[in-house]
Amino acid sequence: MAASLTRRAALSGVGTLFAWAYAPRVSSAAGSRDARLLVLVLRGGLDGLAAVPAVGDPAFDSARLAPELREANATLPLDGIFALNRNLPTLAAMYRAKEALIVHAVATPYRDRSHFDAQGLLETGYPSLAMGNRTGWLNRVLAALPRGERLPPPGGLAISATIPMILRGPAPVETWQKQIFRYADDDTISRLLDLYEAKDPALAEALRRGASLDGALDLAEALAPERGDEPENGMAAGQRTSGGGADMASGAAAAARFMAQPNGPRVAAVSFGGWDTHVDQGSVQGRLARQFEALDKALAALRTGLQPVWRDTVVAVVTEFGRTVRLNGSRGTDHGVGTIALLLGGAVRGGRVLADWPGLRTNQLYEGRDLNPTTDLRAVMQGVLAEHLGLDERRLASDIFPETAQLARLRGLIG
Repeated sequence: MAASLTRRAALSGVGTLFAWAYAPRVSSAAGSRDARLLVLVLRGGLDGLAAVPAVGDPAFDSARLAPELREANATLPLDGIFALNRNLPTLAAMYRAKEALIVHAVATPYRDRSHFDAQGLLETGYPSLAMGNRTGWLNRVLAALPRGERLPPPGGLAISATIPMILRGPAPVETWQKQIFRYADDDTISRLLDLYEAKDPALAEALRRGASLDGALDLAEALAPERGDEPENGMAAGQRTSGGGADMASGAAAAARFMAQPNGPRVAAVSFGGWDTHVDQGSVQGRLARQFEALDKALAALRTGLQPVWRDTVVAVVTEFGRTVRLNGSRGTDHGVGTIALLLGGAVRGGRVLADWPGLRTNQLYEGRDLNPTTDLRAVMQGVLAEHLGLDERRLASDIFPETAQLARLRGLIG
C-alpha cells in the first residue's frame, strides 16, 4: 500500500510540482533578483476615474458630475492632478512607500464595449480578435523564460477552478481553488491513490498533484502567525460576502502563500469579478466603494503573504476596459475605454502616477464619452517583462504581444 500522504510530504512535493530550480533571475544594481510576477485581473471593467480621480483636471467636476468625490476625506491626494479613492488605504500606503505605480489613461487595443471580446484581447495579448492561435500571453511568457538545457518549460499557477485564458497554452499550469467541502483525510487519499495507480496512472498523478497543492497551503496556513488581513466577522476564508471581500482576500492570500515558498511558482494569475457598475455605482459609499474595500484587503493580503519575497515581486492589476466619464441616469457608468493599471511590489519603482493625460473636456474624450487612452497596456507589460523577468525585446514584440514592433515599451518601471 502506498505511504500516507502527510502534510510535510505534500509541502516538500511542491518543489517537484513546479520545478522552479530554473526560476528566472534578473541582474540588477542590488544583485540577482529571484523574480516573481502575479497578474490580478479585475473582470467587468474597473472605473479608473473612481479609483484614481483626476481632481486637478479643470473639467473633472463638470464631466463626472459626482459631488461625492468632492466631499471631505473622500479622496487621498497623490499629486497635483490625481487623488486616490479613500477606500484604498493599503494602496495609498504602498504608494507612499514607493511600492505602487499607477498608470492612467491606459487600454488594450480594443475600442468597442463587449466584455467577452475585451477580455479576450486582454488575456491573449493579440492586436485583434482575428488571430486564431488562442493562447494566453502569460503562458507564452512561461514558455519564453530562460531555463536549463533539457528542462521543460516552467509552470505557472492559476487561483481558479479552471485555467483562465491568460494562462492557457503549452507551458504547464496548475490550478487551485479553496474547497467549500471537507477535505479527504490522508488515509482516504492513500487508498484512492492505490486504486488509481492500478487502474489509471494519469488520474493517480492528477490526484497526487492536487493533494500536494492543498496540503501545502494547509500547512502554510497552520504555520502562519495571526494576521490582520484575514476575513472578519468569524467568516472562513473563501466564503462570500455582499462585497466579495472574503473571496478576494482569501484568493490573494492563497496566491501569496504559494508564491512565497522557495520552490513555489514564480508566475501566477488570479481574477476578481464584480466591476461592471451600471447602476448605483457608489464610488465613495455604495457598491463600488465596497469593491474597492475588498480589493484593498486583497492587496494587504498579498503584501503580507509575499513579504519574504516582496522585494523580488511585481503584482500587475489590470482590467479589460474602463467606464464612461459621465454617470448615466441610474447613477452608474457604462462600458468605456480608458482606465488605470497598477504595478505593485518591492521591485517596482513606485510613488508615481504615469499618465500622458488626455483631458476631460468633451472634445478630448474618446467618441465624446470615454477617457481617451494614451498608453497601450501592452507597452506597460512589455516594460515589466523586459526589466523584471529579463525577456528579450524582440520576442516580446513577436511572440508575447504579436505585431508590437513599433510599440515603444515603457521603461524605468522596475527598481
